[in-house]
Amino acid sequence: MNILGPSRAFRAAGLFKTSKFTRKTFKRGLAAAAGELKRTPLYDFHIQNGAKMVPFAGYSMPLAYGDVGQVASHNHVRTSAGLFDVSHMVQSNFRGPTASEFMEWLTPSSLISMNPYNSTLSVLLNENGGIIDDTIITKHSADAYYVVTNAGCRDRDLPWMRAKLEEWNKSERGKEGPVEMEVLEGWGLLALQGPEAASYLQTLTSFDLTRLTFGTSAFVPIEGFNLHVARGGYTGEDGFEISIPPSQTIDVANLLSKTPVQLTGLGARDSLRLEAGMCLYGQELNEEISPIEAGLAWVISKERREAGGYIGAEGVKKVIKEGPSKRRVGLIIEGAPARLGAKILTPSGGERLGTVTSGIPSPTLGKNIAMGYVKSGWHKKGTEVEVDVRNKLRKAVLTPMPFVTPKYWRG
Repeated sequence: MNILGPSRAFRAAGLFKTSKFTRKTFKRGLAAAAGELKRTPLYDFHIQNGAKMVPFAGYSMPLAYGDVGQVASHNHVRTSAGLFDVSHMVQSNFRGPTASEFMEWLTPSSLISMNPYNSTLSVLLNENGGIIDDTIITKHSADAYYVVTNAGCRDRDLPWMRAKLEEWNKSERGKEGPVEMEVLEGWGLLALQGPEAASYLQTLTSFDLTRLTFGTSAFVPIEGFNLHVARGGYTGEDGFEISIPPSQTIDVANLLSKTPVQLTGLGARDSLRLEAGMCLYGQELNEEISPIEAGLAWVISKERREAGGYIGAEGVKKVIKEGPSKRRVGLIIEGAPARLGAKILTPSGGERLGTVTSGIPSPTLGKNIAMGYVKSGWHKKGTEVEVDVRNKLRKAVLTPMPFVTPKYWRG
């Protein structure tokens, strides 16, 4: 599967000694790391397991473990199972009689019609329709929602959501029943990912995991712990994201990290998500980019695109009416991998078309893959372009994403 040798691909990815991966992929995290870094509940667990810790989103997070390279970790998740600490993510509950109506104002997703214990990717939008953050929303009932947002956006998201909540509760609609927000501070969040994730987790529970399909969740008994388990993840593989109370996080991490599961850090997480065609906030997404440009129009139902009724609706309608000026695309690049900021050009290097937002040598495909934005009209699959990689033009072809076939469990 991996035609590059692990050490060669590891050097090509710019990890550890050159620290390019840390400097570029984690750039948005380093800004928040100027002061003292925060720690997840599993910081000591990571140190005990030989983790190489790096700053990310204001936290000290594991990049890799021991002498296991990024490519080897990546391939283990693709062929077996890996465990990721994602406890730096912000977990919140929204509860109240008008919670569904509030969430449909806060986000463009159709949540009232969604079944309980179903989840959806969504976005928080500013008044102009730009993306403040991407988020996973799980509906527990009409009056209860569980929401996960990005750690790197915490200082923007939380005050904004609290302000919108206060505005809602003072409005006529909010007076029908106020909504409360609870941030689950100190809680753990673990992602168990890979083709052997389900069979391993099944050994720890009497709950029939075949009933839990992609995009659904349940409270599952795991060796005496009753935990919120959502089927999904950030790798393109089958897997689970497990929310854990503070007092139980270390015990659950120990339960979930036995053979064949391998502890996996941010290095492999980034290459896995890029192969899966998933966005990273601060690179593919920001407040100047609309969900239409980002290829996330699907998170807004056709009815809501027309009817609006959510924050940022007029901005989204404007982009739909006038057409997006740019589009998020995938690329396969000849010769050398392109990194964040590389220019995308017309053939022969004539006109600037856009910019690469993420790029790696793909461990699974053995090719250089990238994601970026190009001018509308140049976004069709199969379009040939050139990419400026360290002052040398490289041929590239626009390629549909995801780069690897998803293996989600749909029953």
